[in-house]
Amino acid sequence: MKAKYSKVSVIAPARLHMGFFDLSGSLGRNFGSIGIALNEISTRLSVMPATSRAIVGPSSERAALCLTMLCQALKVPDLLSIRIESAIPEHVGLGSGTQMALAIGSALNAIYGLGLSVREIAAVTERGLRSGIGIGIFEQGGLVVDGGRGEKSITPPVLVHMDIPDDWRFILVFDKRGQGLHGLQEIQAFSQLPPFSALEAARLCYLLLMQGLPAVAEQELEKFGEVITELQRSVGEHFAPAQGGVFTSTEVAEVMAWLAQQGAVAIGQTSWGPTGFCAVKSPALAEALVQEGRGRFAHFEKLTMVTASARNSGGEVLAF
Repeated sequence: MKAKYSKVSVIAPARLHMGFFDLSGSLGRNFGSIGIALNEISTRLSVMPATSRAIVGPSSERAALCLTMLCQALKVPDLLSIRIESAIPEHVGLGSGTQMALAIGSALNAIYGLGLSVREIAAVTERGLRSGIGIGIFEQGGLVVDGGRGEKSITPPVLVHMDIPDDWRFILVFDKRGQGLHGLQEIQAFSQLPPFSALEAARLCYLLLMQGLPAVAEQELEKFGEVITELQRSVGEHFAPAQGGVFTSTEVAEVMAWLAQQGAVAIGQTSWGPTGFCAVKSPALAEALVQEGRGRFAHFEKLTMVTASARNSGGEVLAF
């Protein structure tokens, strides 16, 4: 198959996974989740036809696995040169695997003119088996709510897409010592967790629909934050036996408690962590809290704190 373009560049944004609604399918659908796309953290790569296969840059091993899987499934040549400019950190709760798969899949789709949708690419790479947030933010960015998995679901459908106000900022706290559960560990954890209460699933769905989402529409960060904190508390307590507590990292938990005391809202851990997150109402406040936090918690040598804004657009695919 002949390439249509000499180069395709892709930007795939990271995401905060803010929690599930029904971990046992007690109301008829499994999972269901909410998340937000980020601007400052992303996987950026370029793919070019070549005489031999070559992959350079961060997360090149993961990229190689994605390329092999996609080329075999799509029946296209893998004689390509991939240059990875940046990669979302792996297994820290920011959706690195999904975004790498969608980035490479989208590049192949463009280079070979396959005419595939983002969801068709996701299905080929077996993404969206639980959460549809990574797929949704690549499609649209912003805040995404997916409807979980029903009996016939291939990928979880996106039910809600909303823009996040430009001045809202998120503070991320990373712990370099560990990684969240993934792969077989994640599958085993889900299988060993106790059933999730149908009443609790219903309560969380109501909180999101009648409080959290209206607060975003009316740009009321504090009310939105209250819902996310409650969702995170409930789901975190359910996950605690598998991850050692509501937060995977005790040091991240300590920093998040301090940030809450300073007025930050939407306190939580993205996916299996160990990354913690929270939200504040302005860039200036976010920077001030990060600067103070870095000094206060300097003895936690493996922790880093950064600020991020929401990305209200999806992934970018540019063909040349």
